[in-house]
This record gives sequence, C-alpha cells and structure tokens, in this order.
Amino acid sequence: MTVPAKTFSVLDRIKTYQSQMPATMAKIAAVLIEDPKAPLNLSITELADRAGTSAASVTRFCRMIGYGGYSPLRVGIAEDVGRGGAQAAWIADIGRSFGPHDPPDEIRRALLNTHVLSLQTTAGLLDLPTAMRVAEAIAKSPHVDVYGVGGSALTALEIEARLYRIGINVHTWAEVHNGLTSAAILDRKCVAIGISNTGRTDETIQMLSVAKASGARTVAITGNPESPLARLADDVLIAASPDGYLQPADLSARHCQLFVVDLLYLLIAQSNFDRTTRLLAASGAAVAPRRRPMRGGPSSHAAARRAPAPLSNEPS
Repeated sequence: MTVPAKTFSVLDRIKTYQSQMPATMAKIAAVLIEDPKAPLNLSITELADRAGTSAASVTRFCRMIGYGGYSPLRVGIAEDVGRGGAQAAWIADIGRSFGPHDPPDEIRRALLNTHVLSLQTTAGLLDLPTAMRVAEAIAKSPHVDVYGVGGSALTALEIEARLYRIGINVHTWAEVHNGLTSAAILDRKCVAIGISNTGRTDETIQMLSVAKASGARTVAITGNPESPLARLADDVLIAASPDGYLQPADLSARHCQLFVVDLLYLLIAQSNFDRTTRLLAASGAAVAPRRRPMRGGPSSHAAARRAPAPLSNEPS
C-alpha cells in the first residue's frame, strides 16, 4: 500500500493538481475540498456516487495526487485528522492572496512558505527509481535533446549547461522548427526530454512526439502526470508547484523543475564519479585565470588550478 511521506496534507496535494484535473477528477476534488473527511465514512463507490463519477475515476484521482489507491488515500486523510490543526497557520498563510497593503514581512514569509511547499511536494511525488533510470539512460546516451519553450526554455538551458560540463552531449531546442529537425534524426540510443509545467505546450509535445517516433527514449518533466506530454513520454518526472497560491506561479514551478534537474545532474555525476571530477577539474582550471582572487586570499592562480572542482556549479 503506497502512502506518500507526510510532509504535506491530502488537501495540499488536491489543491496542487486541481486546475490540471479533467472534469471527472475535478468533481472528486470539489467533494473532498468541501468535506475532507468524506473518505473515512464512504466506500469508494459511495464517494464516486457523491461526485457523480465512477470508482475507476476515484482510483485514477488517488494515483494522480500520489496515492496508490483509495485505501492509502484514506490512511493519509486519517493521519491528517490525527494531526489536527498543527499546520493550520501554514496552510492559511500559503493559501491566502497577497493584498496591496500587506506588510513586507508577511509577504516574505508567505513567499518562502510557498516555495518550500512546492519543493516538498515535488520531492514527495518524485519517483526515485524513475529518476535513477533516466539518469542512467542519459549517462549512456551519445546524444540528448531537451525541448522547452517560454519559461521552461530556461530550465532546458540549465540542463544543457550542467550536463555539458560533465561530458554529456546535450542540446537545447526552444524553437520548434529546429527542434523538430533534431528530433527527426535521433535514434534508439538517444534521449529526448520535454519540459512543460502544464504538460500541454503544443510545441514541446510536437518535438517529443517526433523524437519518440525516431526511436529515442522520451522523458517528460512536468507538473501534470495526466497531461498529453506525460502520456507521450516513456518516463515522467513530476515537478509539482501549488496552483493558485502565488501569482505569478511560474517562478515556483521553475524552482521545482530545477530541483528535478539538480537531482538528475547529481545522479549522473555520481554514476561515473572519476570522470566527472576530472572534467570538472579541467573546466575549473580553464576559467580560473578569468577570476579575480578573493581579497586577502592567494594572489596566484596556481591554488585555484589545484583546488578540486565541486559537483555543483559555483557562481562566476
């Protein structure tokens, strides 16, 4: 029985995905938001009847928000009830809208809580075996394409910048014609990654679809596991940001995407640690002469060239 780690409540999960749910699941969400304890008193069939949908839709709803089925959902709700109002202030803070006269300290606190919840949600829903499988495929691939437009293009560029430093032949495509051209010449040894928070960005879906038709292994990084992009991909990595808590919401979504990118980067680097450290040391030595020495630090560049390069990107 799959019950996610309790870093956030069932209602948190429902509100995260509510705007992305198809109509049948949105009906179930509405029932549970109005009466969060309903599953404790209703069978799966009774809940389906109340929502005007089917038991199968309830099961799909449970899986969409990270539970293995109806029984794990009931366990999660029971745990939430047992905790009582311990997180009431947290939820009230994150769930509120910003007003034009809000004090800066309240805005800062709510902003921090929103992003923390986004990262906790992503960490809780991210399937580690899938992430490890994707990292292994990327590490072995002779060519990796990454597709993303709009805000997701920035995440795609971040993937390229990180993976290229550790020897991965990766290319980012934000323009659909060039992306389709590259996708068309991939083969079964290649990996193609599509990034879209909604999972409904048409250009990204088109590029990943052509890559799949070419035989490439396809990966989706998205906040919507029921989206067309997710259904198209061989592997799906969830980057979930709460919807409606903060406007604009795309920054919170991007932080979640970058969390997934960081995890993939570290897993890939870890898979061939000796090669990774050698390449990072070489790139560190190449840029060291371009950096000014720290005040009070060594004046020569020799120390910088001898220093081991970290796995994470240090600021320039």
